[in-house]
Amino acid sequence: MSLAEQLPAERIDLAFCNGVFHHIPVIDRLTTMKRIYSSLRPGGLFAFWENNPWNPATRYIMNRIPFDRNAITLSPPVARRLLRQGGFEIIQTDFLFFFPRYLRWLRSLEPRLTRLPLGAQYQILCRKPKALGQAVP
Repeated sequence: MSLAEQLPAERIDLAFCNGVFHHIPVIDRLTTMKRIYSSLRPGGLFAFWENNPWNPATRYIMNRIPFDRNAITLSPPVARRLLRQGGFEIIQTDFLFFFPRYLRWLRSLEPRLTRLPLGAQYQILCRKPKALGQAVP
């Protein structure tokens, strides 16, 4: 069975990935993004999560984990550009996970910090556009 036969065509309402794209070779990222795009129905959502290379703790941890050591991270602007090249409309970008366990008493502040680009991870919520003349739910 070919990869094309394994992928759904415009049937999925929501796709999600977390910490995947920094393991995909740079040359293959746009093709992968387009495969995700083609799997979504028009108006379908894609929640793209990645480790934030702007967070020093994230870089430190990734350098200590063998399978992440040679990964090529994506900054939020690079990820947004890749998503747009893949055809997606960006809805919003949020930065999350600011405080490690020993500072957990500060985690109640995190909902107010989502625009600050220093969280350990970021999520870009985006959408496959609907055809012209169709409303997006």
